[in-house]
Amino acid sequence: MSDANDMSTLSRVMEKLSEHGYGQEFRITGKGCELTDTGDTFAPEDLLIVRVFRFEGVSDPADMSVLYAVETSGGTKGYLLDAFGTYSDYDTDLFAKFISQVPVEERDDQILF
Repeated sequence: MSDANDMSTLSRVMEKLSEHGYGQEFRITGKGCELTDTGDTFAPEDLLIVRVFRFEGVSDPADMSVLYAVETSGGTKGYLLDAFGTYSDYDTDLFAKFISQVPVEERDDQILF
């Protein structure tokens, strides 16, 4: 039986984020960070990273993902997911440059969950 509070898998963390209002997906594009449902695009200064989760593949440590819980200046909550290595959906330089410009205000798990 799995522990209901287990936060060790990507799917479990995404499920918990969604339960707490962070269910909107964001993607990095050449125009900025796009909210996939609406197409609204945000600049780095319009976003805030509130939590970062890192996951390594069990069979291959190079199979790594990073999940960012983000909020917009307008209050929209969501997530931004990046897989590293050959599984990445992004231009590595574009993503790294953009994400490094987004302010970070790490919040405790108790606030998010």
